[in-house]
Amino acid sequence: MKPVKVGLLGLGTVGTGVIRIVEGHQEDLQSQVGSPIIIEKVLVQNRSKVRSISIDADKLTEDPYEVIHHPDIDVIVEVMGGIDHTKQYIMEALARGKHVVTANKDLMALHGPEILAKAQEHRCDVLYEASVAGGIPIIRTLIEGFSSDRITKIMGIVNGTTNYILTKMSQEGASYDEVLKEAQQLGYAEADPTSDVEGLDAARKMTILARLGFRADISLEDVSVKGISSVSRDDILYAKRLGYEVKLLGIADRQDDYISVSVQPTMVKNTHPIASVNGVFNAVYVHGEAVGETMFYGAGAGEMPTATSIVADLVAVVKNQKLGVNGLQSTAAYNVKKLKSDEQIAYKYFLLLHVDDRAGVLARITQVFAEYEVSLESVLQQPNPANPEAEIIVITHDANKAAMNKVLQAFESLEVVRRVKSVYRVEG
Repeated sequence: MKPVKVGLLGLGTVGTGVIRIVEGHQEDLQSQVGSPIIIEKVLVQNRSKVRSISIDADKLTEDPYEVIHHPDIDVIVEVMGGIDHTKQYIMEALARGKHVVTANKDLMALHGPEILAKAQEHRCDVLYEASVAGGIPIIRTLIEGFSSDRITKIMGIVNGTTNYILTKMSQEGASYDEVLKEAQQLGYAEADPTSDVEGLDAARKMTILARLGFRADISLEDVSVKGISSVSRDDILYAKRLGYEVKLLGIADRQDDYISVSVQPTMVKNTHPIASVNGVFNAVYVHGEAVGETMFYGAGAGEMPTATSIVADLVAVVKNQKLGVNGLQSTAAYNVKKLKSDEQIAYKYFLLLHVDDRAGVLARITQVFAEYEVSLESVLQQPNPANPEAEIIVITHDANKAAMNKVLQAFESLEVVRRVKSVYRVEG
């Protein structure tokens, strides 16, 4: 049995996990693909660095082209991260007829269609299961499991760092700043947490999921993004009182062929399954016209969950190779991208208003909603000893984004409203 030889670009946490699985599960892998899988060459930054795994020094190189140009290597596994240089390496590998497995969400969100077109041109596979939600096989599910259905909504917790922060704020009453500092100490958040906490990481993942789910050429610029840095303890407390949890959700939905994609802190009814997804775990909820509601839950990051998805992709490439069908599974967009306007984007809103504490204020506020045809589900005035102003909570029925923007603009000039403290989407 001729072995399948693999070139590995990167030997960080995930790259190490890939080697552990390939070497530790060799018998299982051989039984699935019919031949040994061998890590032939590994790109590293420093060959002399002490590592947590034993690896033949001759297999290590600091030159990416030693891996990419290696005549015996069939598959390139990319776990080095980065965009520009990495894209160059992958395009070069595809041009040489080598298949690619990558965990690079940034690269696939920004340049996925171009890379996949190159792969099809050279009859190569590019698989990227590990780029979204770590060990959850959501990409393969969207491509294969829903191939006979029409997806109308994808809603997910796809960033473990922000979910950890919001979970701790909810369960322990801690402030955002306190929990962020703890997350950084534990290694869940980077020293510069901007990509996570401002929703950019989640937006890249939702770009990939929306592109696959709706088969339209969704780009990162099409995603409306708001992070969690402004979420306060009061917001979490009010949400819990009303039976909601606050989660950073990526939401992609399609109605009458019009699509919207967003990432934003959202109040989720505590009876919805996604509300109980806590800590660093991820979950992706998918609604199909035929199948109805489904949800996929699991570890969204980490050495072994992510490496498991990478090796599963590697197995799929080798199986395709044995069958002679590499590069034939097209995931190209075939639907025309039609984005929803603000008038077409509609959902429930939660608003927390600080207002003058005097008679007639509530009537003035409800008059503004009526003027822009936003109907209200509930209005609640909550005493807050820490706030001398009155606090009014409003939950609307489904309201379109254009109308709500006008409401919020009107509140800015309404003398009885001191400030709009919080505005959240409501789901479930």
